[in-house]
Amino acid sequence: MIPLLKAELRKTFTTRVWWILLLAALAWTGLMLAGTFFVAGMEHGPGRDSAEYGAMAWPQLANGTTFALVIGVLMVTTEYQHRTVNVTFLVTPERGRVIGAKLVTAALVGVGFGLTVAVLGGSAVAASILSAGGSLDLAANEVPRVVGGTIAAYGVYTMIGVGVGALVRNQVAAVVACLLWVFMVEPAFMVVPNEVVQTIGSWMPGIALASLYSTSSADFGFDPGQFLPVWVAALALVGYAVLASLAASFTTARRDLA
Repeated sequence: MIPLLKAELRKTFTTRVWWILLLAALAWTGLMLAGTFFVAGMEHGPGRDSAEYGAMAWPQLANGTTFALVIGVLMVTTEYQHRTVNVTFLVTPERGRVIGAKLVTAALVGVGFGLTVAVLGGSAVAASILSAGGSLDLAANEVPRVVGGTIAAYGVYTMIGVGVGALVRNQVAAVVACLLWVFMVEPAFMVVPNEVVQTIGSWMPGIALASLYSTSSADFGFDPGQFLPVWVAALALVGYAVLASLAASFTTARRDLA
């Protein structure tokens, strides 16, 4: 398995895609943080020296998870697009081992994305609080839980991307499907005025992620009752990672490469 992991890591880091998507994740997160910084203290909103501001700012670090999802998709679909998957499976005929290596690599890359965003974005949040004369009380907004859950979510989302890529195989279709899901399908489930629909939406990956970083001071426009308990949300995300792993392994082992 170690040689396979090295091979998958080499495939990922010898292209420009990973750092382009990492920069995109940082830029998008930075944009969301900039918006939070800008509106702080406006229209009777919380100032940057308040605990309420921290409750809004720290969760913004999770905004880059969509890019982790995309890189997971590309880790699989790029091989099908350029037909290098044929060589991969000739060298290692046990396809389950190849997918296992891709999933572990995806988790490592995703966590690396999350750590980078957390360090740089978290530094910006901390600086904005301290520069306004606020206190960096990490316990007040459960910052360790929020940041830790966010970093883990980057890894889970990358693994989900591998599962989607293995199911769809077509790169454009897989990426578009992921973006539509994140920006249209999940939000629609949460705003439709139907209790059953919203209950279903509460169990989807995006809302499970939001449940990890929600606090009593920031509900991000949703009814607090729509969020899952933190431990349930964590198990739900792990479940999605397991489902993605099973889907990737099952479909890759049974489908023809042609």
